[in-house]
Amino acid sequence: MRIWLDGSLRDLGDARVSVLDHGVTAGDGVFETIKTTDGVPFALTRHLTRLARSAHGLGLPEPDADEVRRACAAVIEANPMPLGRLRITYTGGPSPLGSDRGEDGPTLVVALGETPRRPDTTAVVTVDWTRNERGVLTGLKTTSYAENVVALAHARKHGATEAVFGNTASRLCEGTGSNIFVVLDGELHTPPLASGCLPGITRALVAEWSGARETDLPLDVLDRAEEIFLTSSLRDVQAVRRVDGRELPGVPGPVTAKAMRVFAERSTADPEA
Repeated sequence: MRIWLDGSLRDLGDARVSVLDHGVTAGDGVFETIKTTDGVPFALTRHLTRLARSAHGLGLPEPDADEVRRACAAVIEANPMPLGRLRITYTGGPSPLGSDRGEDGPTLVVALGETPRRPDTTAVVTVDWTRNERGVLTGLKTTSYAENVVALAHARKHGATEAVFGNTASRLCEGTGSNIFVVLDGELHTPPLASGCLPGITRALVAEWSGARETDLPLDVLDRAEEIFLTSSLRDVQAVRRVDGRELPGVPGPVTAKAMRVFAERSTADPEA
């Protein structure tokens, strides 16, 4: 594997980030995960726009979009694979111990790893921990991911691949690395950004292409939804067959199946979306 680190490609064994990098010591960084298919990244411009927005939200200098594009292209060319997870990480850079940033500038890392195709259906669990819809990191894709690590480990322990959070008002929010959609009376809904969920790239495209409504939903809507599915860069559209102990019949249902088909067709036809 070859990785881009601060201006050049490096062999994995030679790529070194300082142990005093603020991304390591304080979780001070932002990132994007992008699906690549036969060397073609999906929705790269949208991901770079969100990367810049997240960096701005943390007070980091705006990433050089041209450099990030060069880095992505170089890493993809150096690591050919049919289906990949392209990861862009942008941190506060080498800094003193503590919360203050140093003056050396940000660190940019781009890496690509092979990933399997996701199953068409999955199981999820809800968790008692909440998303803070008013927090300073709300809506930003940051490297401060320990909360998600704990919740996902809980989901795995209970035979699921994703954990779903409510927010502090007990409204449906999101998964650890996914957005969630539900079907009620045949209509497709997804929580609004005001719920505290991440503005997912796949979420936005599915909502546009499938006509989903942004709706403030109670967390217990999962007990009565006719269909449920998750979206993310690597899941695309993935039907949920079980929530906690509740099995959903006929998965994927008709609305989910249509969303899956439309997303597959349109994302293939226009990888830049």
